[in-house]
Amino acid sequence: MDSLRIQDVVRHLEQWAPPAYQEEYDNSGLITGNSQWPVTGILTTLDCTENVIEEAMASRCNLIVAHHPIVFRGLKRLTGRNYVERTVIRAIKNDIAIYALHTNLDHVRTGVNQEIANRLGLVNTRVLAPRPGTLAKLVTFVPRSHEGQVVDALHQAGAGQIGNYEYCSFRVAGQGYFRPNQNANPHLGQRGELEQVDEIRIEVVFPRQNKDSVLAALRSSHPYEEVAYYYQLIDNVNQDVGAGLVGELPQPLEPKQFLTLLKNNMKTPVIRHTALPPKAIKRVAVCGGAGSFLLPRAIAEGAQVLVTADFKYHEFFDSEQKIMIADIGHYESEQFTKELLAKVLKEKFPTFAVNFSKIDTNPISYF
Repeated sequence: MDSLRIQDVVRHLEQWAPPAYQEEYDNSGLITGNSQWPVTGILTTLDCTENVIEEAMASRCNLIVAHHPIVFRGLKRLTGRNYVERTVIRAIKNDIAIYALHTNLDHVRTGVNQEIANRLGLVNTRVLAPRPGTLAKLVTFVPRSHEGQVVDALHQAGAGQIGNYEYCSFRVAGQGYFRPNQNANPHLGQRGELEQVDEIRIEVVFPRQNKDSVLAALRSSHPYEEVAYYYQLIDNVNQDVGAGLVGELPQPLEPKQFLTLLKNNMKTPVIRHTALPPKAIKRVAVCGGAGSFLLPRAIAEGAQVLVTADFKYHEFFDSEQKIMIADIGHYESEQFTKELLAKVLKEKFPTFAVNFSKIDTNPISYF
């Protein structure tokens, strides 16, 4: 794919993990580079460091796709005084583009947390803390003759999927009234005459970032010159978007067996954990990175263990012996994200060079 450009890669990644799903403090997106540049190769990584820039240059990759943004806060100067500034300078001088998917990738159903769940063999997984404010609702009115055409177009544009259900809509029949003026070009009725039409009220829910495509589909499929519709954001939680996952082991494991599985499958040298639970473990909650904020939710969902990272000393007491906290380390919990990113990109661009970084960017060593 010689014509592949950075914007093509970005478009695919953002369809998977929309920027709208990131936290307010985050800085996901294109950090360096020009979206119009042709792509010579892609390197995926957990962190973007100076060594990763060198690795990208050596492998002729001018696009680095990282999980953690190298720039979290605004840079007021670029003098090379720290590793962030040096990495950005190195990338800019060598025409290396850096793109990051951080908390938006944490929040999508098939992102970081599903990768952890897969490695632990969890089944029947669902989002632990679904997010509100990510959905919108469209209401429109269509003549009965074009009901199917419009509904199909809305579904094709991404509307009407709720959890495990597709092609969801609410419809009710009614009467539409209108009088075209002398400048109108009506699909139905005559200029200057009041018209009564059998119409269907259609309501669909969709992710808010799909607004433009859904409205474009509505206008292109609707027969009326002037399309009547309502658009509104809704507070309903999105069951496919949010923090953490909870699922079940295929077979219950004794606590020490589970910790052995966790240590081996997540390739972590040490696990900090609270007291072992008295019963075999079946229900498990996971969260890549810092997940202490999910502890109350994991307890409420009946999880017997929460696998995550970055728990502070006093936060371990909050388990109240209701759940086992298993802190495996931040890097260890997210280290396989670079392989996930590479897999997603290879599936979309199978003939293009996509590599994941061989550099261990973990700043923590264990003795």
